[in-house]
Amino acid sequence: MSSSGLVAGFLGLGAIGRPMAQRMSDVTDLMVHDIRPEACAGFANVAQSAADLAGQSDIVFGCLADPAHYRSALLGPGGLIHGGRCRYYVHLGTSGRTLIDELVAALAPRDVALLDAPMTGGPPRARAGTLTVMAAGDPAVFHAAEPLMRAYAGKIVYLGAQPGAAQTMKVINNAVSLCNLAVASEAMLVGVKAGISPEAMLDVLNSGSGQNSATLTKIPDHVLTGGFDYGGSLHIVTKDLQLFLDDAERLGSGSRLTQAVLQAYREAAAQGDDSDDLTSVIRPMERASGAELRWHKPS
Repeated sequence: MSSSGLVAGFLGLGAIGRPMAQRMSDVTDLMVHDIRPEACAGFANVAQSAADLAGQSDIVFGCLADPAHYRSALLGPGGLIHGGRCRYYVHLGTSGRTLIDELVAALAPRDVALLDAPMTGGPPRARAGTLTVMAAGDPAVFHAAEPLMRAYAGKIVYLGAQPGAAQTMKVINNAVSLCNLAVASEAMLVGVKAGISPEAMLDVLNSGSGQNSATLTKIPDHVLTGGFDYGGSLHIVTKDLQLFLDDAERLGSGSRLTQAVLQAYREAAAQGDDSDDLTSVIRPMERASGAELRWHKPS
């Protein structure tokens, strides 16, 4: 039982869900479930299904890959909606307003209140417990969930009582981050072609106005090493960018720049695989330029 007095469950132990659940298990007797039994290794309390998890938990956190997975795990046979005990559901995924509205409508008749609470920071910050969370939903549900979210979050921003607002904020954040990565990759390849070392470029960018999350971490730690191992797939980020474009269209806002960036990520998936790491967005650019962005090796 957590410090809030609620028995907590966690659904979905993927690249970011697992480290989040591990941090939560340090502060409460957490129960977990994932459709892959191997993903549950190391956790003391494992439920046999989402319904079993919701039957033994007051509050369930769900971290799944896409809307189809959420519909199955929450509303399908053996889903959370059949659990009985759960009263609060915390939606951690980036899945857009449409799914949130659908889940709110389906869960409310079962007396399950939804908190829309996606996070940003990626697997490295999930492991460190420094994710940024944006949350929207009934204040009572937010206050119930907040002590547990503190296990994995360094910052929590409450956006009001209407679920869905956090989804919009999350896709705004992701659009900015993913555009930064694509543009920084393209620009730094120009530098390589001009004979400027990656070390020198990062020294200037990260002490100047060009600094962003791509130049601080993604490029030095996951592109220049040749690892392409940040921890998010091209499938996920193209989905997120499309969700941003859907919101922009719904609100009547222009989005031509983001459409161009989405095409760059789709091209990377087409030339490789959509399970490739998001940092591989640079690979088609490298092939086209005949240069690679890597750390210089001593001669």
